Amino acid sequence: MPVQNGDESEVGLGSTKKPSLDKDLQKIEQLEEATRAVSRAWPSVGIAILFLAVAGIFSSFQAGAAAGSVLIIAAAIIGGYMALTIGANDVANNVGPAVGARALTMTGALVIAAIFEFAGAMIAGGSVVQTISKGIIDPNLVPSSEIFVWIMMSALLASALWVHLATYLGAPVSTTHSIVGGVLGAGLAAVGADAVDWFVMGSIALSWLTSPLIGGVIAAAFLAFIKINLIYQEDKITAARRWVPVLVGIMSAAFGAYLVMKGLKHVWKPGLPAIAGIAILIYAAAYLAARPWVRRQSEGMENRNQSLRKLFHLPLICSAALLSFAHGSNDVANAVGPLAAIVSSATTGTLSSTVGVPIWVMVIGGAGISLGLFLFGPRIVRIVGDQITKMNPMRAFCVALSAALTVLVASQLGLPVSTTHIVVGAVFGVGFFREQYTARSRRRRAYVRTHRMHNKGRPRALAPEELKHRKLVRRSHFFGIVAAWVITVPSAAALAAVTFLCADWLR
Repeated sequence: MPVQNGDESEVGLGSTKKPSLDKDLQKIEQLEEATRAVSRAWPSVGIAILFLAVAGIFSSFQAGAAAGSVLIIAAAIIGGYMALTIGANDVANNVGPAVGARALTMTGALVIAAIFEFAGAMIAGGSVVQTISKGIIDPNLVPSSEIFVWIMMSALLASALWVHLATYLGAPVSTTHSIVGGVLGAGLAAVGADAVDWFVMGSIALSWLTSPLIGGVIAAAFLAFIKINLIYQEDKITAARRWVPVLVGIMSAAFGAYLVMKGLKHVWKPGLPAIAGIAILIYAAAYLAARPWVRRQSEGMENRNQSLRKLFHLPLICSAALLSFAHGSNDVANAVGPLAAIVSSATTGTLSSTVGVPIWVMVIGGAGISLGLFLFGPRIVRIVGDQITKMNPMRAFCVALSAALTVLVASQLGLPVSTTHIVVGAVFGVGFFREQYTARSRRRRAYVRTHRMHNKGRPRALAPEELKHRKLVRRSHFFGIVAAWVITVPSAAALAAVTFLCADWLR
């Protein structure tokens, strides 16, 4: 059937409009993908519920006929729920950039992260934790161990619910800030404002600003270094042989110091001179190992940016594993800390500022984080790694390096920071730097001149949609994530306060 004249403008080769049939087919494909996503979610929910049931049964054997056994079982289930939400939300920051850069497949990233998260929790998760996260509430002002148990239960449940909601909405948030908010809200409802250390709360609030800013600046600085010294060099291969071993050495030294300070802090606490000496030795060893490796990898390599990216794959994989190990050792306390405190108080009838962590509690925390990542983590992984701004191995390398260096700098300055805020801030920093750099680049100005020539010298006003697509950072994700960061502590606090008041009324 011949095409009518009235239809030619819609389907012609020179047209920018999509045929209505294509649009309808695209809508059907989107609906089918949404249906498949929902159908895949139900088995994951079933497995998560099964895990929580196993956690409850497991804890019942551990509690036995001890006083407060029902509370211990309930706390184990809630602690397992919190661990699942940590895995679903927080762990994405460790592997998201590597997945977005195509250095790791989603399956490979999930396997590596799950193994190293569990290993970090079990090997270096700590046998003793603080009962009141970050020292927010003075335990001496809590009237009884029973009230203390309900404070911890309310904080744990509220923080898990908030992280669950944030994950559903696609916002990577700090689980540490979430549990801090939970403890604050439940403590306020139970004891009052006098029991809160507002200086500690102020320093935590300060980290909302410092973490992403420091992470973004460091990541942007390293990306600028890579652009100047590798990407825009005439002989890219020679430049890579000179500078990639240096960058690998810096990353290795940073992660070595990071693991000693954060990942192994529960089992070994060396001083600053020892940490500096370890970092220098690791740098030297990594540099000497990387030089011949880079030379072998670059033999016969084409003199273009696409080839250079392959040199950053292995460092990215290593960084994802090390970040996951450090995260498992550090942030598992957000799930097992309150749970261990509940077990101790419910069993002994007393409360203290620090308690031992039974091995079965650590197993629930470590297994829950790994399982939560497998079942529900891919969505946040994609957001962090691909949807905020486009990643490639060089940009992802800058993000991972920034995460380790920012934690080191902040620790020495005594600033409380969030790894989530650092990594996501570094992703934003890389994206905004690229926007500014591209806008000022000669290549961009040449494009504009060429575009004006095609329009007979007349500058064409870009349509709003075209301007939107030329932004290298998605503003919707930026504003949504920042808003979620700001309201995490007050939201978790409000949920915990309501939960505690309801529990107090019911009992």
